[in-house]
Amino acid sequence: MIAVAVALVGFFGFIIMRVTTPQMTTLFTDLSMEDSSSIIKELDRQAIPYEMRSDGAIIMVPKDRVTRLRMKLAEGGLPKGGGVGYEIFDKSDTLGSTSFVQNINKLRALEGELARTIRAIDRIQAARVHLVLPERPLFSRETPEPSASIVLRVRGALEPQQVRAIRHLVASAVNGLKPQRISIVDETGRLLADGSAADAANGGMTSDERRVNFERRLRGEVESIVSSVVGAGRARVQLSADFDYNKVTQTSDTFDPEGRVLRSSQTREESSTSADNKDGQVTVNNELPGNQRQDNAPSSNRDESKKTEETNNYEISRTTKTEVTEAGRVNRISVAVLVDGTYTKNGKGETVYQARDKEQLDRIAALVRSAIGFDQKRGDHVEVVNLRFAEAPMAQPINEPAGLLGMVQFTKDDIMNLIEMVVMMLLALVVLFMVVRPLVKRILSPEARPQADAPTPALPEPAPAQPAGQNLVPGNAAAQMIDVAQVQGQVHAQSVHRVGELAERNPTETVSIIRQWLTEPA
Repeated sequence: MIAVAVALVGFFGFIIMRVTTPQMTTLFTDLSMEDSSSIIKELDRQAIPYEMRSDGAIIMVPKDRVTRLRMKLAEGGLPKGGGVGYEIFDKSDTLGSTSFVQNINKLRALEGELARTIRAIDRIQAARVHLVLPERPLFSRETPEPSASIVLRVRGALEPQQVRAIRHLVASAVNGLKPQRISIVDETGRLLADGSAADAANGGMTSDERRVNFERRLRGEVESIVSSVVGAGRARVQLSADFDYNKVTQTSDTFDPEGRVLRSSQTREESSTSADNKDGQVTVNNELPGNQRQDNAPSSNRDESKKTEETNNYEISRTTKTEVTEAGRVNRISVAVLVDGTYTKNGKGETVYQARDKEQLDRIAALVRSAIGFDQKRGDHVEVVNLRFAEAPMAQPINEPAGLLGMVQFTKDDIMNLIEMVVMMLLALVVLFMVVRPLVKRILSPEARPQADAPTPALPEPAPAQPAGQNLVPGNAAAQMIDVAQVQGQVHAQSVHRVGELAERNPTETVSIIRQWLTEPA
């Protein structure tokens, strides 16, 4: 009974503790060791129950207090995200710190803030940023360019647009940093961006990635427009593009002989005059220009000459043209479109397949040509074929719960809690009916109740043993009458009545006493 009582107390104590335990929910996930220790210290200070999972990366708290705790911890700057930011300058003593320490703290703060910003992007679980900001050496005119390296832990895979966004984000936050000077690596060691010149020219994608993205985009457009005609799931599109990744630079000069252009013109005029004097005298008056001879002066002979020269230089018109063809030209596009036919029901209710006519296929081919920018000179090819698919598409309706089940949406946690409560109730009922009920019934049964007021009946003494060889007194009836007379003479009628009641209440003890009498010798 003691063991059963202890087991019952323990069982019901477990049920009460399990029922009264608050429902736990997630407070924060993906925590670093520093953030986890700081949050646990704060929860211990506030005497709030918590649970840790995944080696402290996940902390669980009561569901009714999670919102208030998040606001309280955010007020204290928790979680910090596994790195320090500009709060490193809040409690630092700048009086005794050197410029080297200040520069290191500034670099740490900048790296921490960039890591926090990068973690805000979708699919990024953790980030680590390393910046190299070199200083210009003395007596040097050139300043070394800064660089950066980023390590990411992602959920799934990042798209090329997200990788380029991270590079430009970091480059914009650091003075003098260029996007092509940033390298990005994921947690598996796969290089997402190497920062080479070719990578920067292609927008952060390799040649194969550019081709795959181009094919995926065109395939989606073609499949979308064809599915709108033949139905969803009844068209298959395969597209192949041939790219030319050679970069070509071409320079050409064109001369037009008919188009003459005057380049330069030069005109030159010369004139001279000479005169002969008779007297041969040289005087000032004779040497002066425009001198007038005196009336009485003798006559002289004069010679005058004039010369004009004109030089014109012409040049033929010339056109210089330089063409630069970037890598990634599309040389040829091939498209294969497979469409399913139509399905109708005959008079017997059977599904009958019917092929599409040629006119409809030609219209689909025209739509595909327009979607891919078909160019016959480039050698593009489009093929549309109608064949029956292996299995006819069947639309399966989604059965949504209606009525009360549709209004009450149970979560996984609610269902598990409900199942747990039902199991505990069943166990409690089993213990109650199988253990407690028989025990209580046995305790309260009348046969186990002590009869303090019942006197012990006077039992007749056994007859003395007869010596061997002596015959027994004949006549058992006479002996019985004598015994009854003796008993009636010694015991009152009321005592006999009580003995009868005691025998009725305790038949087992009465039978044992009679059996003992029978086993005793006569």
